[in-house]
Amino acid sequence: MATTKAKSRSKSGGLLDNVKTLVYAGLIAIGIRTFLLEPFNIPSGSMIPTLLVGDYLFVEKYSYGYSRYSFPFSPPLFSGRIFGSTPTRGDVVVFALPRDPSIDYIKRIIGLPGDRIQVIHSRLFINGHECPRVADGTYTETDEGAPIEMRRYTETLPNGVSHTILQASDDGPLDNTGVYTVPPGFVFAMGDNRDNSEDSRVLSAVGYVPIENLIGKAEFIFFSIDAQDPWWEFWEWPIEIRWGRLFHIIH
Repeated sequence: MATTKAKSRSKSGGLLDNVKTLVYAGLIAIGIRTFLLEPFNIPSGSMIPTLLVGDYLFVEKYSYGYSRYSFPFSPPLFSGRIFGSTPTRGDVVVFALPRDPSIDYIKRIIGLPGDRIQVIHSRLFINGHECPRVADGTYTETDEGAPIEMRRYTETLPNGVSHTILQASDDGPLDNTGVYTVPPGFVFAMGDNRDNSEDSRVLSAVGYVPIENLIGKAEFIFFSIDAQDPWWEFWEWPIEIRWGRLFHIIH
């Protein structure tokens, strides 16, 4: 009888230890996701060629401090940012969409508070000065339907940050705009796939992004799969993984 009770206590203690381990692991995972790194996947082609549909990346949460959007479910614990800082022009960031914070967007920061942004025949102007761009061949987009050949450019922002953009034409719906003046406490974000990006140029859909809405800076790709099938179909990985994109730093 004593042996049976001892075994019962041993099983009970083992189960409790397992539960504690799972709870601790969950708390550690939540802490990492909230304060350090959060995974994010790319669902659309607005940031091609920098980011492709099927890329999985880590977002650095502490880059600009913390706001309510740093936490799961965005609880209204406080307003503004703690340890906040303004992003650098050219950063690729994830943010909560202003009109619907339950949706996350990823774009490149083009304009900072007080900047004047305009696009004229697909050329980007910041504070009245054209951002130089250099032709870099063509790019065939295949991520979203039929192949589309576009012109590829290397664009350089006023702070010297260069990145690759795509243009299907110079006279698309968002290739000629008025002047956007970025309000204090906001930033202006654009996709690198300029003719296939709903971004700050569309005031009714995205518009100026409150700095409070920034979730973090996109740092590196940890997984990438070229497939329409779910990522968990691991038996397809050998032919679908984009091996050259693994652990690729995002610029």
